[in-house]
Amino acid sequence: MNSSGGKPEREAAPDAANGPASNPKNVVNSVAKAFQILQAFDAASPALSVGELAQMTGLDRGTTFRLVHTLASLGFLRQAGNRQFGLTLKVLELGFNALAGQGLPAYAEPLLAACVPDFADAASLGMLDGAEVVFLQRVQSGLKRNVDRHVGQRIQAYASALGHAMLAYLPETRQIELLESAQRTKLSERTLTDLGELLERLRQVKHQGYAVSDGENAYGLRTLAVPILDGDSRPVAGVSFTVNAERMSVNELITLALPRASEIARELSHAVRVSPDLKVR
Repeated sequence: MNSSGGKPEREAAPDAANGPASNPKNVVNSVAKAFQILQAFDAASPALSVGELAQMTGLDRGTTFRLVHTLASLGFLRQAGNRQFGLTLKVLELGFNALAGQGLPAYAEPLLAACVPDFADAASLGMLDGAEVVFLQRVQSGLKRNVDRHVGQRIQAYASALGHAMLAYLPETRQIELLESAQRTKLSERTLTDLGELLERLRQVKHQGYAVSDGENAYGLRTLAVPILDGDSRPVAGVSFTVNAERMSVNELITLALPRASEIARELSHAVRVSPDLKVR
């Protein structure tokens, strides 16, 4: 409870620099080395020999040999012929277990919460529903403007960074269909309503990979948004960070928030791709 007797303060996100894992006494080196082995495999190196794994991880050959055969006996590695090993689908179970029993909004909530207020005054997850954006998750702290966004609320996609970030990855014919299905009115003097200007904005958003709104949806607020894409690069949802305009400029928002928002979007995109049945809503 905070000193003023108000609502309980949100528990701070774990800090790798100060958490228990930073104390060498709490780290089991053999476990860390085993994960070095697993993480050495990627799309470019799906099969590796003991010698190659030793070289890539920096572990000695004897340790690598024992770890590889232990992981194989547990079902996480398989022999791929020619004295090479590869990952098994059992490795995916670790990721599936993290996603099981929760949808994308629940998975996203701690990722968004860790960004407020350091990177933004509000962080959101939303999806397109026709010409509207539906908020699936929202973490907010310190927004001074009278803007109350909550889970389930809808806003017009044409006038929001979150909407632009997702619309940009649709075919242009679908963009036109959705934009023309909505009554486009100016929410501020900066709101784009002309179809040609909106299509040009969407082309720019897709080229740069993110969308920005500077008071276009609500006075005094700046928002940056990035899409969450499925395996076919179709927009499934989007992540947005919003700040009070007096807190930082658009360029400062891009510099501070874009790397973190992109990181979250990549993680959520990966979750969608490896778990096609993951519930978005």
